Amino acid sequence: MTAVLVENGRRQFDYWLTVYKRTWKGSLVSSFLLPLLYLAAMGIGLGSFVDENGTGALGGVSYLQYIAPGLLAATALQIAVSESTYPVMGGIKWHKFYYSMIATPLRPADVMYGQLAFIAFRVLTTCTVFTVVIAMFGGLATPLGLLGLPVALLVGMAASAPVCAVATRLENDSGFAMIFRFGVIPAFLFSGAFFPVSQLPDWIEWLAYLSPLWHGVELARDLSLDTVEPLPALGNLLYLGAWFGVGTWFAVRGLTRRLIK
Repeated sequence: MTAVLVENGRRQFDYWLTVYKRTWKGSLVSSFLLPLLYLAAMGIGLGSFVDENGTGALGGVSYLQYIAPGLLAATALQIAVSESTYPVMGGIKWHKFYYSMIATPLRPADVMYGQLAFIAFRVLTTCTVFTVVIAMFGGLATPLGLLGLPVALLVGMAASAPVCAVATRLENDSGFAMIFRFGVIPAFLFSGAFFPVSQLPDWIEWLAYLSPLWHGVELARDLSLDTVEPLPALGNLLYLGAWFGVGTWFAVRGLTRRLIK
């Protein structure tokens, strides 16, 4: 049984990889160029101004080293959400290739697992390139900062699974605008990537703590600055894992209901 599941997953991943080989050029700007521009503008441009006024509030590190782990986690979230919206709805409503897939021995659960595996591949490849660039610019305060890469992957999957679940239940793509406007953008701005959330009003600060991105930013930054404390780090990992596990359950359930009526 396990061998069958692994083979089904491998075939699903091979399908998505074949598709991506034909379309990867279209993702260069959103996946690689925009994060690099953010890093250059905020970390180097604004960072030089911040550093001139003292870095005591940042723990003695440069502003670039302070925001780089947060930008890495935020990039993972943005890539994951993008890959979990229109591609999933396309498989159900527009191109309907999900129906072709379940006409084979594949189950809806296999289809969703394959989709999530490809999203993990997209997040991991993008964040790997971003991590290399961060290191080249001196954005990693310590070698432990490299562990921000698996943290970013977990952030991406923690965001991806619930968004996939929502996508399986929507009748049209208008709901995606709400996800980006009221989910992705506020999380990007107010989850601690650019400044400590303790600077926010109390009610916004607590909303930030609910975001999976804040937990990813906190953990990636602590790793990069070598200030990790075991219990808070474990809490961050469990919180992100819960989002991924529960979201995957709802995504599989939603896709099964949608494809098998």
